[in-house]
Amino acid sequence: MKDWTKDELKAHFSSEIFKQISATADELHLECYVVGGYVRDLFLERPSKDIDVVVVGSGILMAETLGKRLGRGAHVAVFRNFGTAQLKYKGTEVEFVGARRESYSHDSRKPVVEDGTLNDDQNRRDFTINALAVCLNASRYGELVDPFGGIDDLYDKTIRTPLDPDITFSDDPLRMMRCVRFAAQLGFYIDDETFEALERNKERISIISRERIADELNKILLSPVPSKGFVELDRCGLLPLIFPELVALQGVETRNGKAHKDNFYHTLEVLDNVARASQNLWLRWAALLHDIAKPRTKRWEPKTGWTFHNHNYMGAKMIPDIFRRMKLPMNEKMKYVQKLVELHMRPIVIADEEVTDSAVRRLLFEAGDDIDDLMTLCEADITSKNQERKQRFLDNFRLVRQKLKDLEEKDRIRNFQPPVDGEEIMTTFGLQPCREIGSLKSAIKDAILDGVIPNEHDAAYEFMLERAKRMGLQPVK
Repeated sequence: MKDWTKDELKAHFSSEIFKQISATADELHLECYVVGGYVRDLFLERPSKDIDVVVVGSGILMAETLGKRLGRGAHVAVFRNFGTAQLKYKGTEVEFVGARRESYSHDSRKPVVEDGTLNDDQNRRDFTINALAVCLNASRYGELVDPFGGIDDLYDKTIRTPLDPDITFSDDPLRMMRCVRFAAQLGFYIDDETFEALERNKERISIISRERIADELNKILLSPVPSKGFVELDRCGLLPLIFPELVALQGVETRNGKAHKDNFYHTLEVLDNVARASQNLWLRWAALLHDIAKPRTKRWEPKTGWTFHNHNYMGAKMIPDIFRRMKLPMNEKMKYVQKLVELHMRPIVIADEEVTDSAVRRLLFEAGDDIDDLMTLCEADITSKNQERKQRFLDNFRLVRQKLKDLEEKDRIRNFQPPVDGEEIMTTFGLQPCREIGSLKSAIKDAILDGVIPNEHDAAYEFMLERAKRMGLQPVK
């Protein structure tokens, strides 16, 4: 964290856009402040693209006047329903809003908004670290306004609300998700009083749309250590309300001295492992959901103990319902997560046994372009505390990766289509669409994947003739 002096802040805000905002504000005789995340991230030395400017008066008038001042390179978009305006200039985006005070009804997070002072505007902010403001008026240029000790909270790495946290969370329950999200993103702690308010107000999350909750979950998943966010959601009681399937993973059952691992904490460990290896949001979703069906597939077998047979297939079937309920995309992203969850046991089985060319070819064929992500997930899934066992699996995975590389170069299996297609089969044997065509195509595909024939047209064609002869089919003359 950097401790900025007023002169240093003044120097930081010396770029053209800030000077022009300052001149416009003074011309209109309006108080003007940069607020929120941009100021917070400045002190935390984090990159920030979002510039939010609060004007004591009309933010729209300010943006429109500034747009005229800047000329042709400026584009202003006005959102009168929200009393805001956005200005784009030379790759920079600035959001303008008039300072306001808010009041809420119990059944909605949409406030009644009135014009207000800077103090009113800071009072309505969610957390002290987001209530920081820097003045842009010439007479006070670079002056920090911090009425709630936000800078101290940045130093202490604390998330705290400016006013009574019960009122803050009850007024807008989405702030509860944001509270946990900021803790995860920044690696901060939630103040005790604030955390207790989370527990007391958790039921209020019911008035928040699934889309907004999903947006915050995505941000938690993309944080450096996402497990922190999910542990906090669980501790305060929000997780059972928004993601009961995940909570169902918790707990360890012991029978006849045999226990299984706590699949909730195992899942979070896998998620953190993936987060260290990849920024891919949907790969992180796959990590979060890879064992989601274990509670449904849990069985006791006297000889082997606890089993979770086919949890990967059952998990893949659960994912569309989970995505639909959470308003997550039902497109190729969902299918990608589904595929990884379904296939995540395959490399482990291969690595636990003899790594055969045939098994690796089939894995490569089914995973296609997602094979590298699948391997990343599987490596992350090795969380055994037995270091010898863990190392054996990781060594075998390296062998699987090498085989994948070698076979891909030799056989071109990834996303391959059999070199003899249905059209050629019909022409060769004078057939109309029928079951035999599908049988021949499957036989050719299996022969290539099993290494019986190379992935080449002539070899596949000869194999087809031989297999067709056994089926009583003869080429037409």
